[in-house]
Amino acid sequence: MTLRFLLASCTMLCLASVPLQIQAQFDDAARQSYDQFRAKARKDYDDFRAKANAAYAEHMKKAWASFRAEQPVPKPHEEKRPPQTFPDDEQERLSIESRPVPIDSITPAPSPKPRPRPLSPIQVTPIAQQPVVEFTWCGTACTVRRPQHALAPLASCDNATLSAAWKTLSSTDLDNTLADCLNIRSERDMNDWAYLNMLHALTEAWLGKGNTATFVAAYLYCQSGYQMRLARHGQDLCMLFGSPYVIYGKAFYIIGGTNYYAYGLDAKAQVEVCNVEFPQEQPMCLALPRLPRLNDSEAPQRTLTSSRYPQMKVEVSVNQNLLDFFDSYPNSYTDNNFMTRWALYANTPLDPAVAEKLYPALQALIGGKTQREAADMLLNWVQTALTYGYDDQVWGYDRAFFAEESLHYPFCDCEDRSILFTRLIRDLLHLKALLVYYPGHLATAIAFTDNVPGDYVELRGTRYVVCDPTYINAPVGHTMPDMDNATAQVILLE
Repeated sequence: MTLRFLLASCTMLCLASVPLQIQAQFDDAARQSYDQFRAKARKDYDDFRAKANAAYAEHMKKAWASFRAEQPVPKPHEEKRPPQTFPDDEQERLSIESRPVPIDSITPAPSPKPRPRPLSPIQVTPIAQQPVVEFTWCGTACTVRRPQHALAPLASCDNATLSAAWKTLSSTDLDNTLADCLNIRSERDMNDWAYLNMLHALTEAWLGKGNTATFVAAYLYCQSGYQMRLARHGQDLCMLFGSPYVIYGKAFYIIGGTNYYAYGLDAKAQVEVCNVEFPQEQPMCLALPRLPRLNDSEAPQRTLTSSRYPQMKVEVSVNQNLLDFFDSYPNSYTDNNFMTRWALYANTPLDPAVAEKLYPALQALIGGKTQREAADMLLNWVQTALTYGYDDQVWGYDRAFFAEESLHYPFCDCEDRSILFTRLIRDLLHLKALLVYYPGHLATAIAFTDNVPGDYVELRGTRYVVCDPTYINAPVGHTMPDMDNATAQVILLE
């Protein structure tokens, strides 16, 4: 037996003889040290938030200034190009040349911003038998804890009253309420607009309509990390939310270079605003990287059939609660480019519940086809299974549709069809797509990886072949007649 082996054996025996209680004491000491560190970090966070709220409440006593409303940006109105029908000529369908479409400008895809975060982690306090508020938003039942005591109604909207009320709310009484709201936001995949609407549904169910509900909603919205300003007109209080998006048809106030909109109300010509920044506040982003997960309420089913490919017959039903949410969605644009409004709709994913039923049916019909054949079938399905209708005649104003809305409502126009078609192409064929804008008309172009002939847009070395969901019965590669290619603009999509 070697000396090295003897030394190693002795070492192992010594280690094995260390009493387990010493190891346990070491573990307890390490755990205690970590707990102390975590408690200190928590206290530092809580102190920072408490100081921020105390300073905010003090500013509320004096930091009010008068702001005049800016005129609403009018809802867009263009003379839409009526749909045209492709000649019923098989030879013309098959004899197609590749022709470039000039590009006048490119609109990059807007990037969704991450959801704002609270100033610090919200401490949840265990309270036995804490009362709750039960409410419904977009057909979806929610439950949120509320303070043990009733909140006193705001006696007035003067500076001193509002300052004192903010101090009351910023005690720990509303921390559990705030934590529950943030949990709902996360569990339900709510974007910023959905979260704001949910907060107002909560406070109205809890406190009724009026200044107290508005004030509590504003507090919860601010503490969740969002850019908010309180405003008053006489004895009426309203909440303003900041956003880089320009919302059509809604007056706004420019405060610190940011547009602020009154939630749920028409903006008054002139208001007093408490112009105080809360630390780390973030503006509202209207992008929808995910749809909110709402309770299901199935709308009436539709049967949609392609005229050229009658086997392309599928039944579709969407969630009525989701349609209600879409109905409240503001029509807007960002990045100083009005064409970004279509990208917002086109980049919104299809509801998984709809996709789970619709996509397997469509995939079974286009399976085994070439890219061109599959795209032709999907294109004709959108062209002919849906009925064309002008927004002005149906809604009274221009309104873009999310994909589910085109599948549900009896009429849709060129922009709605293009939004739906690019969604289908990206999800089913996994190909890149973009929108092609002509004055008064919106079409699409697809980046086939196969060699597909037809009118095309070349972008960064990639060829996108034109596909027009409004050129009825036209196959892939055909531009609708009378389109001014010299003014064609493309809108990039995710």
